Amino acid sequence: MVAMTSISLLLAACAAPGGSPPPPGSTAEQLQALLGRPSASYRDGADTLLEYATGPSGQATYMARLGADGRLLSYEQVLSSEKFAAVKIGRDNQHSILLTFGQPFARQRYPLNHLEAWLYRYKEQGVWNSIMYVQFRPDGSVDSLQNGPDPEREPHRAR
Repeated sequence: MVAMTSISLLLAACAAPGGSPPPPGSTAEQLQALLGRPSASYRDGADTLLEYATGPSGQATYMARLGADGRLLSYEQVLSSEKFAAVKIGRDNQHSILLTFGQPFARQRYPLNHLEAWLYRYKEQGVWNSIMYVQFRPDGSVDSLQNGPDPEREPHRAR
């Protein structure tokens, strides 16, 4: 019985979003069998994006892009310094940020500045426990990005 439980846990760990990436060409059904149900899905033209978020405290979100034929084109962890650096101020907007990074773990409003921020936990440069604040203007376009330490994980850096 213990051996069966250990094997089940091991298989579940391998199927987690952080495990081995699914093979290119996989179908949505194969992805769901391997990774479980996505946390969200989005349409991007003819493509479908499947979001696999690791929860409000997680620092990773995996996006699977399926082509018009329903087969996997790409699968990547999107909460990274490199991806945030590619955001274009004034050009990107809430829709493009949602398609790139998925749902934020929190949203904040700044009424005095007429801004809204979406917060994403991530590992800055793959090392530091951080939060990226993507701030939007009233028209939904990106106003700025600011990062800082995650106070839940780096209390000594948040002072």
